[in-house]
Amino acid sequence: MAARLVYSAICSLDGYVADDEGGFEWSAPDEEVHAFVNALSAGVGTYLLGRRMYDVLSVWDEPAMAEHPAPAMREFAELWRAADKVVFSRSLSSVDAPRTTLVRDFDAEVVRRQKAEADRDLAVGGPGLAGQAIAAGLVDEYHLFVNPVLVGGGLRALPDGVRLGLSLVEERRFAGGVVMLRYAPA
Repeated sequence: MAARLVYSAICSLDGYVADDEGGFEWSAPDEEVHAFVNALSAGVGTYLLGRRMYDVLSVWDEPAMAEHPAPAMREFAELWRAADKVVFSRSLSSVDAPRTTLVRDFDAEVVRRQKAEADRDLAVGGPGLAGQAIAAGLVDEYHLFVNPVLVGGGLRALPDGVRLGLSLVEERRFAGGVVMLRYAPA
């Protein structure tokens, strides 16, 4: 059985992962949401990341994260370190994190082969890279964590110019007002 490619995004109610100033502090998950994300992430063997998402997530490689006081943060640091990472960037000259490879250009056929050969799921992170994967028909599941906030503009979670029918597979409400919506292509 082929692995799935999953796109997860923590976004505002109006569909942005960052506001028009690049801020995303409003999206920091609480312990309950973080524990749920960890459970979803446990099946991920490889993260496909755009450069900006790699910059944001590389904090999980820092030794202090393994000793973070919040259990969900420590657990995600372990999950992150155990997974392979592929960073798609034309601007980075190198990556120095463990289990991390730098690739210059997104190639849908290479990702299609990775999915077919993988024994664990792949996750695509960052809306730019995810948009390319979505447009190529590679994304098998969408996990949207919708926060109860409107930010009015910024970096969109989902790409423009793609029309795709989806089926709601799961929904979950969290105490802090976040709602997780899991979709699969119809």
